[in-house]
Amino acid sequence: MSEDGDYVLGTEADEIERLGLQHRVWRERVLDAWARAGIGPGQTVADIGAGPGWASADLARIVGPAGRVIALERSESFLAALRKRGLANVETRAHDVSEAPFGEAVADAAWCRWLLSFVEGPERTVGHIAQALKPGGVAIFHEYADYGAWQMMPPDPDLDRFRSLVMQSWRDAGGEPDIALRLPLWLESAGLEMVEVRPLVEIVGPDHFTWQWPASFMAVGARRLAALGYVGDGEADRLGTVLDRAPPHARMITPLVAEVIARKA
Repeated sequence: MSEDGDYVLGTEADEIERLGLQHRVWRERVLDAWARAGIGPGQTVADIGAGPGWASADLARIVGPAGRVIALERSESFLAALRKRGLANVETRAHDVSEAPFGEAVADAAWCRWLLSFVEGPERTVGHIAQALKPGGVAIFHEYADYGAWQMMPPDPDLDRFRSLVMQSWRDAGGEPDIALRLPLWLESAGLEMVEVRPLVEIVGPDHFTWQWPASFMAVGARRLAALGYVGDGEADRLGTVLDRAPPHARMITPLVAEVIARKA
């Protein structure tokens, strides 16, 4: 695996900005999940696949100066962006969590969002997370359970085309979009018990904040698909602006995400 090149949308400035918007859209759901999982002051939390650190910054505020966030990320571009934040209680590590363990009984909690879909060894990654948790520690996952649920009302063939190409590109790179379906077996094998599972899906219109999340993904993702040879520049321009051209009466069903909270015995 290359350092940055096999990231689905790359690791450049536009992707860092897009990830920031994505985190803001999802932030309230994430904070709610962390609270229900019991993340609080003084704890050590592992941010698995931390990216440029949007979640790490929130975790750092929650655990406070007596706590610690271990931010694990293999992209040097993302790590550089995270280090610029100057967060005293965040330890950054250049680490591929699918390749090697990152500690034994070192964390009270672990947070993992949209990572297992892309790593070459998702089952191995779950095992590494479990190994790093202290007894009674919790792991929180947000992973896709049905990416194909992402649709427009009324249907839009360009969105259908984009979605299909994205799923193909993930699978061509060794990933699996609907990876959450496989989580229960892997958690059990790793010694983690599922304590809560929730579906996260919405139906929104163009005036809803959540609309901006897939819209920004399509803008960046269409250019990435062109760079990877899946589409030409003309088609990329069309696919990248699908949601910008949607009429006010349109509605979008977001991809189905499974929120899973699991605990180590």
